Amino acid sequence: MTGPRAALMRALLPLVPWIMLAVTLWRWLLRREPAVALAERMGHLPLPVGPAIWLHGASNGELASARWVLEAVLAARPGLVALVTTNTATARAMVQAWALPGVTAAFAPLDLDGPLRRVLKRWQPLALITVEGEIYPRRFALCAGRPIALIGARMSEQSFRAWRDLQPVMARALARVTLCSAQDEASSRRLRDLGLPAAVLSAPCDLKAVAIARLPVLEPSATPRSRWLLAASTHAGEEEIVLQAFAAARDRFDHLILAPRHPRRADAVAALIRAAGFQPRLRSTGALPEVSEVFLADTMGEMDLWYARCGTCLVGGSLVPRGGHTPWEPARFGCAILHGPFVENFAGPYAALAAAGGAVALVGPDALGPTLRTLAPLRQQALGQAAAQTLHDDAGDVSFLHNILMLLPFDA
Repeated sequence: MTGPRAALMRALLPLVPWIMLAVTLWRWLLRREPAVALAERMGHLPLPVGPAIWLHGASNGELASARWVLEAVLAARPGLVALVTTNTATARAMVQAWALPGVTAAFAPLDLDGPLRRVLKRWQPLALITVEGEIYPRRFALCAGRPIALIGARMSEQSFRAWRDLQPVMARALARVTLCSAQDEASSRRLRDLGLPAAVLSAPCDLKAVAIARLPVLEPSATPRSRWLLAASTHAGEEEIVLQAFAAARDRFDHLILAPRHPRRADAVAALIRAAGFQPRLRSTGALPEVSEVFLADTMGEMDLWYARCGTCLVGGSLVPRGGHTPWEPARFGCAILHGPFVENFAGPYAALAAAGGAVALVGPDALGPTLRTLAPLRQQALGQAAAQTLHDDAGDVSFLHNILMLLPFDA
């Protein structure tokens, strides 16, 4: 692409790592990150205890979806260790909590020569494996000469338009990729259009779908699930819609569990519940949902409890323009899935569900109440079964894992 906008973006791109350095220093001075954050982002990491690979994911979701890949690679190559880097403190803590032998969690180095060269000199990784959309031009350049794999690579239409203005930069970075397994065919096509060599593409694989399909499922609640409605990962502007729709569908649903995407919004959501005429009970106080008309799930790490209890789930971030969240978690529990029109972040999974009759797409917020009233128990069950089957069918081809192993020496 040419033009003033593209020229400006190309001029500003080299400044981004320096801006991130300034942000890192500022956050360190304000003690908003652990003391170790600055050192690790500058590339000062502990030495490895054997031949290593480097796995990078932006945050919790990306790394959680790739954990099974990491475990499979380490199991297939005894003696191999792994450096797992991320951009957030919560993801770093999550990887540490896994306590996987031979795995070191760290903040990702800034995309600058100094930090990157320190990491490469210390760890000398046999390969760099990057999850989803994490493409760093300088990191890829300095890793030239060793395998670079993109797994679960995702390129939304919005990201594609932004990167298209930087196509020469993107093309140079993607030309260094040895192996790529995209999340879906649309991402594969966009990556090729940006310069990814077609020869390095493996079959698409949705890492999240595979990871979720491999998890055990909690026993469903003894209470009939068909009377319970879950609104999962909701954002500002969605709770009011859900509360109004729930009030209009009391002939179908006795209970609503509201699980905001960010529990820090609990006070604001509780106020909305009261304004709608309900008395909220909050999970953060130790309450359980049995006697609640509206229960506020304002904690982290307990979503499986709510999926197992509810027969119907509205996936948040889809009634307002946030791009939606993954449908695979409720699909794992056989929930009847509802979603709004904004699902571009997971267009492939929602398209698969639509084709299989495993989800109901709402044309807009006003459709939620009338749709809820149509969800008799048998229809909820049929939708949930179709969603669960689609999850297992749509996980994709995992042949890329064999291809990654072929990039690594057998005596690693």
